[in-house]
Amino acid sequence: MPESPAPTLIPGRAPVPVYRGMDRAALDRQYTPSHRVPDLRAYLDRYARDSANARRRHPVLTGLPYGPHPAETLDYFPAPDGPAGPDGPPPLLVFVHGGNWQELSKDDSAFPAPPLLRAGAAVAVVGYGLAPATRLDDMVAMVRRAVHWLHRHADALGFAPDRLHLAGHSAGAHLAAMALLPRVPGTPHHGPDVSATIAGATLLSGMYDLEPVRLCYVNDALALDPAAAHRNSPLHHLPPRLPPVVLARGADETAEYARQHALMAAALRPRAPLTDLVAPAHNHFSLPYALAAPGSPLGTAVLTALARGRTGPTPDQSAARHPTPLPTPGLCQHP
Repeated sequence: MPESPAPTLIPGRAPVPVYRGMDRAALDRQYTPSHRVPDLRAYLDRYARDSANARRRHPVLTGLPYGPHPAETLDYFPAPDGPAGPDGPPPLLVFVHGGNWQELSKDDSAFPAPPLLRAGAAVAVVGYGLAPATRLDDMVAMVRRAVHWLHRHADALGFAPDRLHLAGHSAGAHLAAMALLPRVPGTPHHGPDVSATIAGATLLSGMYDLEPVRLCYVNDALALDPAAAHRNSPLHHLPPRLPPVVLARGADETAEYARQHALMAAALRPRAPLTDLVAPAHNHFSLPYALAAPGSPLGTAVLTALARGRTGPTPDQSAARHPTPLPTPGLCQHP
């Protein structure tokens, strides 16, 4: 995960505030969550190791293409009881990884799957293009395409299309939040509108207002201008009504991550059934391990959400699904 660069100090020149009274070095540090942990590499190595173990120990369909870009692939872990479980077709949790929009991949991000599978859910882990090669607008479109593809193929994959839950961590929480936004006539909307197909969302340690991101080192790779930062800030575009949301952060986060969480909680509260959590004993990088941890407040909230379903898809949504076998990669159709 990128580290903020060391500040360049010019003798005799006072630091220039760039955001909320912080100079560039202070803002960079606020958006460098790794400075809160003693060894970032230990977490990243654990992600990779536990993800490899998840793929080795559980049935999984890897590298399913959901869009035209080579990075648009996902891994799908079927629910252990298949489509005919005791309560009917299982729910699906779609996980979008973090990495400041420029690191990690689906290959490092299957580690949340095992406890979700044990709880009877199916799991999809989404890959997407990364900066600087991929623009943020295109990442947003990719995650929306992944949700769209999964919903269309719910019957073939064996999960309940009205129980599709979207979860993301860090940059992935931002991308998941963007997928909740419906298309508004006259405004830019990248990718298909999947807002009506999402039964619930879990957002972990996310960034929801990208103006400070634009002003710090993270933007060296993203290259956001003010307009791009604003249109990709879900905090500023939430619709009046949303599905249930679990919003969580670790207790050991930077002040800016805590502020982003608080702002999003305040914006969501009148719009959605909201579970607002600060997880004790967790930091930015350990929090995803609590996603479905039995007995933890976060795990309990997520598993309770997965046990619920929508009242059912609308007729238009049902018609949009493809109750046919999964296409081969060469036959995939992309919205």
